[in-house]
Amino acid sequence: MTFSEFWTSVKIQKWGKYVITILVFLVVFLFVGDQSVLHFVRRHREIRHLEEQRDMYREETEKAQIEIEMLQHADSLEKFAREHYFMHAPGEDIYLVEEGME
Repeated sequence: MTFSEFWTSVKIQKWGKYVITILVFLVVFLFVGDQSVLHFVRRHREIRHLEEQRDMYREETEKAQIEIEMLQHADSLEKFAREHYFMHAPGEDIYLVEEGME
């Protein structure tokens, strides 16, 4: 069916102009402009992604805050230095054990 055949069949029917009007409205509503459904979906995805990032950064900040509080004590500071920077007291030996890779 070509467009001209479609157009004549739509002209013949009484409700044809309403169908065309509704189709044009739907196309404009779905795809055209800043308030289209496509824009809405994109913005919604971006907002969700940004909220996930925000939550991740909040968790990291809380972990860092807890670590800072722990490092206020001398015992915790010594433990942290030994675990992360391989520091040791004079006369101590450090052995690094690597886990086997599969």
